Amino acid sequence: MRVMVIVKATDSSEAGELPSGELMAEMGKFNDELIAAGIMKAGEGLKPSSAGARVRFSGKERAVTDGPFPETKELVAGFWIWEVASLDEAKEWVKRCPNPMTEDSVIEIRPHYEMEDFAALDPTGELTRQDEAQRDAVSGQGAELRSYLFFSGRCEEALEFYKSRLGARVNCMMRFNESPEPMPEGVLEPGFESKVMHAEFKIGDVCIFASDGCNSTESFQGFRLTLTTKTEEETNRLFAALADGGTVDMPLAKTFWSPRYGQVTDKFGMGWMVMVAGPSE
Repeated sequence: MRVMVIVKATDSSEAGELPSGELMAEMGKFNDELIAAGIMKAGEGLKPSSAGARVRFSGKERAVTDGPFPETKELVAGFWIWEVASLDEAKEWVKRCPNPMTEDSVIEIRPHYEMEDFAALDPTGELTRQDEAQRDAVSGQGAELRSYLFFSGRCEEALEFYKSRLGARVNCMMRFNESPEPMPEGVLEPGFESKVMHAEFKIGDVCIFASDGCNSTESFQGFRLTLTTKTEEETNRLFAALADGGTVDMPLAKTFWSPRYGQVTDKFGMGWMVMVAGPSE
């Protein structure tokens, strides 16, 4: 079950008094314990109500009131979201928490509603499906999307090529025989033991993951990486660098979306689109 653990405001928190360094360290240690136990999903401290506002609803009317608000004991100064087995487990964790305030304080625990609580209102399951889709959308908005390229045994060579031709910066690289956990028997193609298990490199501001994969049979299909430059000279230079040993799929030319655009497949089989940024970019 999910619970919100609410730290109630006090006179000191409403006055904007920050916690001491000692208390910050104690709370940090407590949060580390929550994270290690797999319980903590989120946690934040809130500024005093003087920095906030309230919106009151009455029919179609909306009335906004800026803080501060007088009911200090009813205000929230911070919160956690925990995933626990029961309310009793949440209570035990709260009892281990350092006092978050300089004076006496209160921490409140409130269970989340689950979709099962609304089963009688959702006989077709439509509301449940909508809730799941919304949760997926929220999770996706917080995710970070990166490309992961598999070079089928030529990863290290490709990294050196991109370093010399595109100014790539390799942040890390680990080989299969350097892994703290060995690969399962039969997964790696013979001779791949010293190949690249995982690498991270940056071109411009974009970080890309790379590997040799587990065999020499994988190929790049159905996508291309795009390099966007500021000038035609830069586009020409990068296009020529990638075409060295590779194949020009579409020569550089003016298009309606870019003054200079072309497609090339480099000698590792990686497809690229190289272009000058258009007016709207």
